Amino acid sequence: MPRRPPSDPPRDALIITAPGLESVARRELAALGVSATSAEPGAVEARLTARDVMRANLHLRTVSRVIVRLAEFKALTFADVEKHGKRVAWETVVTAGRRVRFRVTCRKSRLYHSGAVAERLMNALVQQIPSVVLEGAVDADEHDGGDEQLFIVRLFRDQLVLSADTSGELLHRRGYRQATAKAPLRETLAAAMLLGAEWNGGAPLADPFCGSGTIPIEAAMIARRIAPGRARSFAFEQWPGHDVALWRAVRDEAAAAELPHAGTVIIAADRDTGAVSAAMANAGRAGVTDDLTIAKQSLSALRPPPGRGLLVVNPPYGVRVGKKKPLRNLFAQLGNVARAHAPGWRLAMLSADRDLERHVNLPFREIWKSTNGGIPVRLVIAEVPAHVQ
Repeated sequence: MPRRPPSDPPRDALIITAPGLESVARRELAALGVSATSAEPGAVEARLTARDVMRANLHLRTVSRVIVRLAEFKALTFADVEKHGKRVAWETVVTAGRRVRFRVTCRKSRLYHSGAVAERLMNALVQQIPSVVLEGAVDADEHDGGDEQLFIVRLFRDQLVLSADTSGELLHRRGYRQATAKAPLRETLAAAMLLGAEWNGGAPLADPFCGSGTIPIEAAMIARRIAPGRARSFAFEQWPGHDVALWRAVRDEAAAAELPHAGTVIIAADRDTGAVSAAMANAGRAGVTDDLTIAKQSLSALRPPPGRGLLVVNPPYGVRVGKKKPLRNLFAQLGNVARAHAPGWRLAMLSADRDLERHVNLPFREIWKSTNGGIPVRLVIAEVPAHVQ
């Protein structure tokens, strides 16, 4: 194995994903040639070079952000925070005039006031780079970062870990989804459904509840090997010393790997006119319109091609959209349609209710558990019998 160049040393990094999707993220990293060193709920740890950071942000489909560690130290007092904060190499990730924000969490530690911890670190940063624009602290895990440099601070059992976000906006923001239908599915979760079902573009795919088209669009991008981050920018591009030539080479390599078309049938269908219009608009922005067959039709009208393929669905949960009792018939109909018109296919479903799931009347097995919009969900998969029962 060639030695890493001294100008590109590896850094400890956390690849943040939804809880329950750690195994999917590990497989994605392995596909990039990166071995995860450990995992924790909602994150996978790895050692990343600058090139690895670029490729992770550009290619990973199921993660929320990539952060790299700047410092780790014991913090029993606020004086400890300020003392060690002054030793942080802030200048490696912040330029003059950059807007910055901190997100601090404190658990099982003597220091429990997250705002005060953030204030001490801000003071240390300003002493090194007086011209930075401090935007304060945030509590929400879903803060996007956007045009700011986000620092993520975790204080647990008096051990403080300071990391810098390399992504900027959360990575599910691919740039194509501006039109949405009811209860939209996050792009990263849609990709995790496809990867969890081991779909790689080699077989037909149909989504009869496509909504704004997220699952079929993500499928087309997988089939064509389109990097999910190709149409957006990232926080690391604003870092001092950012290697523009290396980044251009990484992007060029990704573009060269793209295929001109999906090479398989991908059906996106929904009975709602607004949803179909949204799916068409989003597919156009993603550049995959010609790879999809988008139709306004009911579930009962679904006619996937013969042979084997993947029927993938994110049906209503009976929580945010619709009510549970009328949905039992819908789930039963899903099973009937699958057995009648997709024999030999695989059915992958995002399920929030085991009772509704049972009405499909297929032998599901669980692949992963996570959440969607705060609702616990499970990816379950069943093999549709090859012959009508």
